[in-house]
Amino acid sequence: MAAAVILPENYYLEGLDDSKKLTEKKRDKYYDIIYKDAVSVGIGIVDAKTIDEINILEASRLAMKKAVEDLKIRPEYILSDAMKLDNQSIPYTDIIHGDALSESIAAASVIAKVTRDRMMYDLDKEHPEYGFAKHKGYPTKLHLENLKKYGVLDNYRFSYKPVKEILTTKESD
Repeated sequence: MAAAVILPENYYLEGLDDSKKLTEKKRDKYYDIIYKDAVSVGIGIVDAKTIDEINILEASRLAMKKAVEDLKIRPEYILSDAMKLDNQSIPYTDIIHGDALSESIAAASVIAKVTRDRMMYDLDKEHPEYGFAKHKGYPTKLHLENLKKYGVLDNYRFSYKPVKEILTTKESD
């Protein structure tokens, strides 16, 4: 999951920061404000099967490329959160800790995180026994226990070590 956000020139949103540093309530609030104020917002999603095929780093690059392509306006320049963007026709700068240093990168991190969390809430409605609303797909103790108990769903990354171990254990049973 990645997002690209074009903000108005000299835009500043008080308190906007890296999505990981914000509470869910604040992220949801900023999500609505960013969508209202942004010149354009793009979302890029890469499914688990593709991640397994090309690896997580390349999938992250692909998601970022898709997010940029999803923008309604072609950007003149891209600021990336520490990600080198190979084969990119638009000039870019990758900034370490970019979500703390750039308003547009922080905005994109909020959009991506909230979009992903909402996808997890939807998945939780389909499969409540897995607890996606609680762990949001991260490998918490509860999530790993539920994986062992209920099995691996099709939308998991089969190359991810805990999933791979569960699949290997099931095959040997």
